[in-house]
Amino acid sequence: QVQLVESGGGLVQAGGSLRLSCVASGYTFSSYSMAWFRQAPGKERDFVAAITWGGGSTFYADSVKGRFTISRNNAKNTVSLQMNSLKPEDTAVYYCAAAKDPIVVVTTTQRVGSWGQGTQVTVSS
Repeated sequence: QVQLVESGGGLVQAGGSLRLSCVASGYTFSSYSMAWFRQAPGKERDFVAAITWGGGSTFYADSVKGRFTISRNNAKNTVSLQMNSLKPEDTAVYYCAAAKDPIVVVTTTQRVGSWGQGTQVTVSS
């Protein structure tokens, strides 16, 4: 049974930084791409960043390019999201996501096979 457990959310002032982490278990982590999505109140769940199974390629939403960095450690079954220069519009619940199938880059919700429980990120102005 796939389990994704996020940590690292919190309250930060605009311009600050946070690092989110997600620990995966129950499947062959290194065979699947991973991603982070976020959902603000009253809005749809949106793609933030993705990383391929080996970590060789990364993808970002335009709104976070240059500020956020996704990384993974296949030896520890973890994926992280380093968030710098945070803005109030980054406020949302952030979700870790695993791809539904191997060799698929998970950049849309339709490609997600498993979700974490979410962690709240609040950026004050």
